[in-house]
Amino acid sequence: MNISNYYWYFSGVLTPKFCDDVIAYANQQEETMARTGGYGDRKLSKDEVKDLKRKRNSDLVWLNDTWIYKELHPYVHEANRNAGWNFEWDRSESCQFTKYKHNQYYDWHCDGWDKPYEKEGPDHGKIRKLSMTCQLTDGSEYKGGELEFDFRNYDPHMRDEAKHLRRAKEILPKGSIIVFPSFVWHRVKPVTSGTRYSLVVWHLGKPFK
Repeated sequence: MNISNYYWYFSGVLTPKFCDDVIAYANQQEETMARTGGYGDRKLSKDEVKDLKRKRNSDLVWLNDTWIYKELHPYVHEANRNAGWNFEWDRSESCQFTKYKHNQYYDWHCDGWDKPYEKEGPDHGKIRKLSMTCQLTDGSEYKGGELEFDFRNYDPHMRDEAKHLRRAKEILPKGSIIVFPSFVWHRVKPVTSGTRYSLVVWHLGKPFK
């Protein structure tokens, strides 16, 4: 798919109070080890955990609270419009509150799959179209943990590694938001000190025609 904008950002738009409220609320909930697709919810063996952590190492909490969605949805709609994507979407998945502590990271991946959800329920037959990441921690409170994008698969002119990698420095301020198509490849580099808190939400719609 040819697009002119690979992400759209809003710098420091969420209030510090909202960010702190989300962090405090999420830290009161039970956290789980982050997984990638294919592992499901079953109990993993030690070898499977070791293999998983080669790709992704972080801790997370799932949130489904209306007060959070109410704050975030206007920015998704605005980004979708301003970036020129105009993707049709009608549902958001659970909010993924993620903790990246020392040496934790998420290697290269994209959020979408090649097939729609098959499980019964409101997600059935839909795909992830738009991904959103909210920066709950200011960039001065940790080191490392950079969000980076890889555009090689979308622009044939990007042959030089220095050109096809893009670090999203725009969202370092606390309360920043970045929205991007769920098929865009990205990663979170290892945190070297401090803790990075973020909130990720995926927005679903019928498959592209």
